[in-house]
Amino acid sequence: MNNNVLDCRGLTVRFGGVLALNALDLEVGRGEILGLIGPNGSGKTTFFNVVSGVYRSDGGSIQFDGEAVTRLSPQALCRRGLARTFQRSRLCLSLSVFDNVVLGAYRRINSGVVHNMFRRRAFADELKLYVEKCGELLAIFNPQLTTRLFDPAISLGMIDRRRVEICRALIGQPKLLLLDEPSAGMTQDETSQLMRELIAVRRQFGSLTIVIIEHEMGVIEQVTDRCVVLNYGRKICEGRFAEVATDPVVREAYLGRAYTKSPVGPA
Repeated sequence: MNNNVLDCRGLTVRFGGVLALNALDLEVGRGEILGLIGPNGSGKTTFFNVVSGVYRSDGGSIQFDGEAVTRLSPQALCRRGLARTFQRSRLCLSLSVFDNVVLGAYRRINSGVVHNMFRRRAFADELKLYVEKCGELLAIFNPQLTTRLFDPAISLGMIDRRRVEICRALIGQPKLLLLDEPSAGMTQDETSQLMRELIAVRRQFGSLTIVIIEHEMGVIEQVTDRCVVLNYGRKICEGRFAEVATDPVVREAYLGRAYTKSPVGPA
């Protein structure tokens, strides 16, 4: 039995004359935290965009939880249990923290006019349920956020905005979570704190599978079970962080042929 949540074969994406993904084979095991690393322009975010349905592939296949999903829309993939965050914040800053988080559960919420206008008790019960769920998720990251559920998101600092975005992805109870540089815009201390919280999330959601793109190698070393290294849209190495960090092909991809001694660092 194949225990992969995600299985990509020969995945190819072209932008004009640029081959962004070049016949990429990549699989992610159930419950795994996989680090996706590589120099700028190596195809990491393109991979996320194809897997999440934002881009269409020019070749190859994608299986998600045993189902062929190569041509499905982002909405259809979300219904099947795929969620993601983006490198640049996608919060609705004028809305409350609660509103931003609960948007991630839109496929589970009864949004019918009859329900919301005339079944007021059911509407109130559902609202109470999601207030509790939002609070429980936010408390995993920062208990103080539970007291700010109805504050506008614009009032939050960067690390709390990142926490809200991850909670928005988690509230839909995904099988696979794609995190695109969650530490972007944060200090080193904030990044370390967020990674500790992600480890706590994994403990609480035992079956959750995570793929994380990161330039901070300390983050990758801290939280991942396995790493895949991309360069020019191809997979050049995979294995545990300690293995890929010392691989000469990976060192050359990050730092050039002249490099001989220093460890792999942020690109």
